Amino acid sequence: MRIGFFGGSFDPPHRGHLTVARTVAATFRLDRLLLAPTAQQPLKPGGAAASFQDRLAMVEILCRGEARFEPSALDAPRIHNGPNYTIDTLRHLRAEFAHYPEVYSIVGADSFLDLRRWRSPDLLLDIVNWIVVSRPGFALSALNKLDLTPEQRAHVYLLEGVTEPVSATEVRACLREGRDCSELVPYDVLSYIREHHLYGA
Repeated sequence: MRIGFFGGSFDPPHRGHLTVARTVAATFRLDRLLLAPTAQQPLKPGGAAASFQDRLAMVEILCRGEARFEPSALDAPRIHNGPNYTIDTLRHLRAEFAHYPEVYSIVGADSFLDLRRWRSPDLLLDIVNWIVVSRPGFALSALNKLDLTPEQRAHVYLLEGVTEPVSATEVRACLREGRDCSELVPYDVLSYIREHHLYGA
């Protein structure tokens, strides 16, 4: 049994996220894939434009019709209201899904290149497998700079050629300017954004 954890801002969820999720689930034959909006991230102190509740609701919409996809609140804001650290989230994941022998965390190459700035980076490489997805402008060969041991490299899988030229920043600008965003965001997610007047829509 294999389970994947796809954490991200999802601010908002867009077609690029959907493409990555579908490709990862198929390529790695995942039985389940959790899509989890992040709360406050230590390396992104500015925070998200939409609330955690709205982003989780949009992820729930994104998962509809996808048999293996599930929205997850595992990375919800903590009671202490401080930043969420990936190591803590993945420990919770491991505890909750201890019956799954293979656990994968999905991350973009740009984020993974910052691994050494994360809390407990070496432990992160031990407790789960990592699927590192290529991003525009970030060559996967740059991951060599992380100086991983052979044992750590055995837990890292590289996935190229699955990105769509869509970013949440571009989507928010599109919505704010009142342009047609239907090529960037699934229809039902777009309807939620407009109904709740998010991102200036």
